[in-house]
Amino acid sequence: MQRRAVGALETVAAQRRWWDAEAVGYRAEHGAFLGDARPGSDLVWGPEGLREEEAGLLGDVRGLRVLEVGAGAAQCARWLAGRGALVVASDLSAGMLAEGVAADAEVGVCTPLVQCDARVLPFADASFDVVFTSYGALPFVADADRVLTEVARVLRLGGRFVASVPHPVRWALPDVPGPEGLRVHHSYFDRRPYVETGTDGAGRTRVTYAEHHRTVGDWVRLVRGAGLVLEDLVEPEWSAGDAVWGGWSRLRGELVPGTLVLVCSRPGRAGRAGSEHSDS
Repeated sequence: MQRRAVGALETVAAQRRWWDAEAVGYRAEHGAFLGDARPGSDLVWGPEGLREEEAGLLGDVRGLRVLEVGAGAAQCARWLAGRGALVVASDLSAGMLAEGVAADAEVGVCTPLVQCDARVLPFADASFDVVFTSYGALPFVADADRVLTEVARVLRLGGRFVASVPHPVRWALPDVPGPEGLRVHHSYFDRRPYVETGTDGAGRTRVTYAEHHRTVGDWVRLVRGAGLVLEDLVEPEWSAGDAVWGGWSRLRGELVPGTLVLVCSRPGRAGRAGSEHSDS
C-alpha cells in the first residue's frame, strides 16, 4: 500500500474491478450484518450498528422516490421498499448488483437496479425526494464534488440527502481492530489517497484499489459547494457488541468515532404539479 495521488478515471476503473471481484465474498461475509432484507433486518449506517429504524435520518419514506447511490447488493434500498418507498438502487459494480439480484430472489422481491457511475447519474433533474448512501461511492472517488453535485441535481427542492462515510479521524490511525489501532501514526491532514497496486496480464503496474480522504471540514465545504444545506453531523457510538469489521471493533469504537453521517437537504420547496421554485 502507499499514499499517493491517483486520478479520477483510474480510481473508477480500479473500483469497478475491485468490487466486481469481491462481490460474492463481500456479501457472504457481511450480508447478515447488512440485512439482506431478512426478518429483523434494517438499514445500517455503519459498522457501529446505527440503524435507520432507531435513527430516523431519512424520515418517513412512504410513497417517496428514493435513490440509493453505491448500493452494493441493495440491502438498504430493499429495506426501504418494504416500508413503502419507491426505490432505485444504483452501483458502479455489475458484480455487486448481481448479488442484489440474488438477494432479491432469496426473499421474493424485485428491486430496481441501475449500474452507473455516481459521478454521472443517469436520472433527470429533481427525480427523487430522497437520495442516500451508506458507505457507498463517496470514499471511493477522487472527485467527491462531482458526486455531490449530481446528488443535488437529481434531488428535488426540499429533498433530503444522507451519506455515511468512514470518519476522517480514522485516517490518522492504523486500520486494525486491536490496541495498535489506537496509536496515531499518520497525519490527519495528509489528503493523499490510500492506494493498492498490482500487475495486469501484461505485467504492467496498475491501481487495484483506492480510498480517498477528506477532513471533517472538507466534507462540510464539499456539501456546501454542491448547493446543499448541512443539517446535522452524526457520529454513531458503538452498539454492535463484539462484532469486528476490518479495523472496526468494540475496543476502538468505544473510544474514537469510526463513522461520520452527513445529513443534508436541498434548499427550497417543490411547487405543485412537479414544478419547482425557491422560497425567495
